[in-house]
Formats: sequence, C-alpha cells, structure tokens
Amino acid sequence: MKSVSNIFSRYGILLSLIFICIVLSFTTPNFFSAQNLLIVLRQVSINGILAIGVTFVIIAGGIDLSLGSVLALTGVVAASFAHPDTYPLVVPLILALLTGVVIGAINGLTITLGRVAPFIVTLGMMTIARGLALVFSNGRPVTNLSPSFNYIGGGNFLGIPVPIVLFMLVIIITIIILSNTRIGRYIYAVGGNEMAAKASGIRVNRVKLFAYIVCSMLAALAGIILASRITTGQPNAGVAYELDAIAAVVIGGTSLLGGKGSITGTVIGVLIIGVINNGLDLQNVSSYYQQIIKGVIIVGAALLDRKSNR
Repeated sequence: MKSVSNIFSRYGILLSLIFICIVLSFTTPNFFSAQNLLIVLRQVSINGILAIGVTFVIIAGGIDLSLGSVLALTGVVAASFAHPDTYPLVVPLILALLTGVVIGAINGLTITLGRVAPFIVTLGMMTIARGLALVFSNGRPVTNLSPSFNYIGGGNFLGIPVPIVLFMLVIIITIIILSNTRIGRYIYAVGGNEMAAKASGIRVNRVKLFAYIVCSMLAALAGIILASRITTGQPNAGVAYELDAIAAVVIGGTSLLGGKGSITGTVIGVLIIGVINNGLDLQNVSSYYQQIIKGVIIVGAALLDRKSNR
C-alpha cells in the first residue's frame, strides 16, 4: 500500500491527466485527432507561459495577481509600435518585454524594500497596469498590425504553430533555470525557509526581485502572443487570466506556502485545465458549468496541497 501511495504522490498529477484524456477519448470522438490536439496546445500556450512565470513567484513564497493586466498593457504597447512600414519587428518586442521587466521590478522592490504584502502590491499593480493599458490606447483596440508581428501568434514554424514553439522554449529554459542554476536553488531555499536562507548568506531580496521580474517578463511575452494572435492590442484583454494561471500552478503541485513545485508539474496543470475546457467545449457544455468544474478542481488541489504539507 505504501508503494502505491508513493507512486500516486509522485505521479498523481500525470496519472490524472492521462485518466482525463482516456475518458474524453471515449466520450468525445474527435478529441484525439491531430488537429484537435494542436488546437489544445495552441489554446494553452498563453496560459502556460503565464503559469510558468507565476510558478517562480509562488515557489519563492509570493503571489502575483497582476498577470492579466500586465498581459493587456504589454500587448497594447507592442501593438502600438507594430504598424506596417514603421518600426522593425524587434522594436515592439523589446519595448513590450522591457515594460514587463519594469513592472516586475516595481513589484519586487515594493515587496522587498517596502515590506508590503505581495497580495496587496500585485493587486494594486493589477489596477495600475489595466489603467495604463486604457490610457495608452485611449480605451480603444490598437489595430493595423504588421504581417511580421501577426506571424508570432498566427504563423507556423516547421508545421507547428509559433505560440506552441515559444511555449516549448519557455518550458525548456525555465526548467534549466530552476533545476540547474544557483538562482534556481536559491528560489527554492527562499520559499522553503526565508530566515534560514538569509542566515546561510542568500540575498533574499535579490532572489525575490528576480522571481517577480521573470514572472512579469513572461506575462509580457504572453501579451505579445495574444495581441498577435487576435491581430489587435486589446486594453481589456487578459481579465482573470491570473486566476487560470495560479490554478494551473496549484493543480500542478506547487505549494502555495512556497519552497515546493516544478515547471513540469505546472505544465501538466495547464494541460489538465486546457484538456478539460476543450473536452467540455466539444461536448457543448455551457461555459457556466466549466467555471464550476474548474473551481472544484482548484479547491481539491488546494486541499491535497494542505494535506501533503502537514
């Protein structure tokens, strides 16, 4: 019994994903088609990038509620400089990513130097970034984007949609950072026991700052992809996206107490949410019921997290 329990504790999330896929394969005939699987991966790519970013923050013992607003702001910034025959493609990309870096730095510095709770800081930034998106765009969608910019969200690379390629690259890079670098080990140490990390010589404030910058920079990347995919910079885009991202992280086994989690688990959590949404869509289940099901899954994952940390 103990060996079965150990297997479930280590691979329970993956087994859950496999079980959900098997059920949907019997109840939804087109679920396992190559076209539908590509649709699922394309749909989850934006939430996946957001979820990976917030994984850094949660492992470090924090939280970030500003993701959706940062996505909207950076999408508007990128779209504003991505009109045809104006600037090279690199200009809107760099400006959007720099906007994300600045917002992450503001969040991190306010939390570490100002000693304000992450919940409050990022809740405030959620409102500020949304307001800036509306001001920057005059409350209207930014249209007339260049074909090269639209390629990011709508094009294919070697037959694979570009958003999926970018999602895979983010997965690989962040796994390397968390698993094989000093800063990755420091993030786990700070989230696990901040006082012990500080006593061992780790510069806790710098580690937290790094986590928040990574989180907002990946939110900016997601904003670029979304603006490119819908061919407009929408100041009202990304509403409640942070909730889906945090839900995927929790479902993937990352502890809300910090110090525990992985990019692999987050990716599986993202896929679980995406697969369930896709399966329910194929079965014409109302979006209202989808919200209820998603909420039940989140609460269940949180209860499992609490039980495993006792």
